[in-house]
Amino acid sequence: MNISRGFLVMGAVYLVVGIVLGSYMGGSGDHSLAPVHAHINLLGFTLMTVFGIGYRFVPALADGALPRVHFWLHQVGALGLLVGLFLMMSGRVAGEAIGPIFPVLEGAILLGAVLWLVGILRRG
Repeated sequence: MNISRGFLVMGAVYLVVGIVLGSYMGGSGDHSLAPVHAHINLLGFTLMTVFGIGYRFVPALADGALPRVHFWLHQVGALGLLVGLFLMMSGRVAGEAIGPIFPVLEGAILLGAVLWLVGILRRG
């Protein structure tokens, strides 16, 4: 698996999703999903693109199992968090019902970021 390409492709996917959601909000005048839009752009597009560029420009960062674990932790954590936030903010699921899963998903993203830090300290 090419970690850099994986992050860059997923970042581009989130960019398109963020633009579509932003266009919907702008056209409808309903900005209630603005926190979801912001998280899509930050966790999805921005972070994944930064990770992809980092792995591309410092190839040693992509060596070993840690980058693959980082990739999958971020994918699962970000997707789960963004879907959960959308469901909660749109009123489809009560915050009390979905809220307890957020710390787990945030933990996955945090652990992935720690693995990124470890890679930077070791090989960056």
